[in-house]
Amino acid sequence: MSKTKSIQVFEYSFLPLEKGKFEQRHLVALSKLNKIHGDKYFIMRHNGVTFKNYVGVLQVDGLVIEILPKIDQYESDSESNKIKWQSALIEMLRVTKRLNIKKMDEASVASQSKHLLDIYFEWFLAEVQKLIHQGLIKQYYKETSQVKALKGKLEFAGHIAKNVVHKERFYTTHQVYDKDHLLHQVLFCALEIIASLTKGNYLYSTCKKVQLDFPEVKTIKVTAKTFEQIPHNRKTAPYETALAIARIIILNFAPNVKIGIENMLALLFDMNVLWEQYILARLQKAQQKKDFTIIGQNSKLFWQNIAIRPDIVLSKGKSENYIIDTKWKNIDQSKPTTQDLRQMYVYNEYWNSQKAMLLYPTNDKTSVINDTSFVAFNATPTKPPKEENHRCCLAKINIFEGDTLNDKIGDFILKWFEQ
Repeated sequence: MSKTKSIQVFEYSFLPLEKGKFEQRHLVALSKLNKIHGDKYFIMRHNGVTFKNYVGVLQVDGLVIEILPKIDQYESDSESNKIKWQSALIEMLRVTKRLNIKKMDEASVASQSKHLLDIYFEWFLAEVQKLIHQGLIKQYYKETSQVKALKGKLEFAGHIAKNVVHKERFYTTHQVYDKDHLLHQVLFCALEIIASLTKGNYLYSTCKKVQLDFPEVKTIKVTAKTFEQIPHNRKTAPYETALAIARIIILNFAPNVKIGIENMLALLFDMNVLWEQYILARLQKAQQKKDFTIIGQNSKLFWQNIAIRPDIVLSKGKSENYIIDTKWKNIDQSKPTTQDLRQMYVYNEYWNSQKAMLLYPTNDKTSVINDTSFVAFNATPTKPPKEENHRCCLAKINIFEGDTLNDKIGDFILKWFEQ
């Protein structure tokens, strides 16, 4: 078995063609994958690819490309920095519940040479092994087939067509009670994908062992609609985690990207969304010690059918509201854009907020919150308002404590809103 090669790059970086490493066949496959997804993942060049704001991992034709987050374009591309950011990405996914693993540090990740696909595959295989150990459930389902004894509903037209000679057989639609049902067919589909992508990898033997312990089931084509058909009840509750991971694996799998090339799996996350959800998760953990209510994705109608939505809304009591809008970029010494400031002003007005925060990550060792003031709409140069209507700050947060993510940033942010 050929060993899977691995490349680590940062978001917004350029990956050039290189013989024996990143070759033309990989570039063609990425181009086709990008086209399927509306060209949102990469900028295709004739001699390579430039990554956008999507981080995560993809695998094609024996090559794994891991795309890591990065605050500053001038930040070092050293191996130690890649290990730090790989650990940070895994921790962000863990905190936002997109990954269910114990907290990992960069040394642990480096020593095991793992990438995100390995971690997701390990998680899924462990869940399926747990289900097998507990005992896989049987379900009733309808089947139309030939049987030797009349049972269920006789399909008359099919029976006449198929059994002119074999009078002893019946073509019927009947109920079957066994393990070959939709739940297991979906899990088996994910196992097949993992087996095809882990050849030469330490997980391949584990996957084949799980497949041997798994019951024989029909091979089906699984789509997003298939997951909608799966019943959710007390009996199927133990399957929820395995099905959630199977959904991620199957729906991100792009088979037959190019004839003659191996199948591709791309597991990519919008870094702007991940940053927003990470901050929300840290705030929700911090607010357990405070008297805050914290809500994400809170929308209000602004004009006709157009809604406005700040990233995070904090409330304290019935009358105190605060706004946070997250931005995944390094603002350096520059000021926020006029558009961002106008947006924050509107949020403050619509949510009757006293304070708002534009929240950026930074590589600086010290986190900084620069406070400025918004004033009422009726202010003029000659007649300023007597009181400030609300305030806005620009916060640059250092997300690291040493080389690991700082899990106290939620407390730091809430402290400013309590002032």
